[in-house]
Amino acid sequence: MRDKEHIRKSHNVTMLLYHIVLPAKYRKDVFTKDVFDTLIEICQRIEKSYEIMFLEIGNDEDHVHFMVQ
Repeated sequence: MRDKEHIRKSHNVTMLLYHIVLPAKYRKDVFTKDVFDTLIEICQRIEKSYEIMFLEIGNDEDHVHFMVQ
């Protein structure tokens, strides 16, 4: 969602990237367009509440990928 950039704080500079893959239970096809749109909205709310950024979010019908900083 955003460009990859360093996080600058008063005493450090970091760039930690996490690739998280979450499969649906029994790999069922549950990630439809509506579910994925809702997931994007939830991730945007999480970004505002916590000090993390979702750089990329991708999906297939049976799993979701997150690139989180």
